[in-house]
Amino acid sequence: MEWLWENREMVMGLLIQHVGLSVVPIIASLLVSVPLARIARRYRSLRGLLLGAFGLLFTIPSLALFVTLPAFLGTKILDPLNVVVALTIYGVAIMVRGTADAFDSVPNDVLDSASAVGYSPGSRFWRVELPLAGPVILANLRVVSVTTVSLLSVGALIGNGGLGYLFTNGYQRAFPTEIIIGVVLTLLVALIFDQILLAIGRIVMPWDRNTRSPESSIQPDLFAEAAH
Repeated sequence: MEWLWENREMVMGLLIQHVGLSVVPIIASLLVSVPLARIARRYRSLRGLLLGAFGLLFTIPSLALFVTLPAFLGTKILDPLNVVVALTIYGVAIMVRGTADAFDSVPNDVLDSASAVGYSPGSRFWRVELPLAGPVILANLRVVSVTTVSLLSVGALIGNGGLGYLFTNGYQRAFPTEIIIGVVLTLLVALIFDQILLAIGRIVMPWDRNTRSPESSIQPDLFAEAAH
């Protein structure tokens, strides 16, 4: 605690950077995965290709992706945009399959009934499909949130890792206290993000039991994602 207090300004700066660099990919992953999932549902011939391509992207090592992206984006190696784009790619790779399955889980007879009573395709999506698929989409977004917060730490190796700096610096100095503080703060950020997503779920999906249950907080498998 003494070291943390003496270095509170540095740690707070890293914490703010970590939060800022995590929020954008999480939101972008949601906004990109939903239309892609709709395409996968509507055009079955493209489904396998689309989901397979993003599944393949997720297998690329994060550090390799951080380093190679500047060549495609025209950015410098230390530009934070590289990390944001890489984490968005990973987030979409995780979410797109789960989101497609969420839309597939909506019963066809419900969709037919909505069309029969006069819903246009657009209104049917917003008022029927998305609300029914919402709980599954939220569950996938929670996994993306924890994964993003965790993977961002790798960005410290190229100068944009937020709290990951405490890992690398502590390791170089053989100072475990700094590493432990980085791990604890990273887990706290992941937990807070998860609770924020649950709170949003309670507001926009009050009918979903999982978002209202106290037991629906971050699960052990999500902690495993963060540890990974």
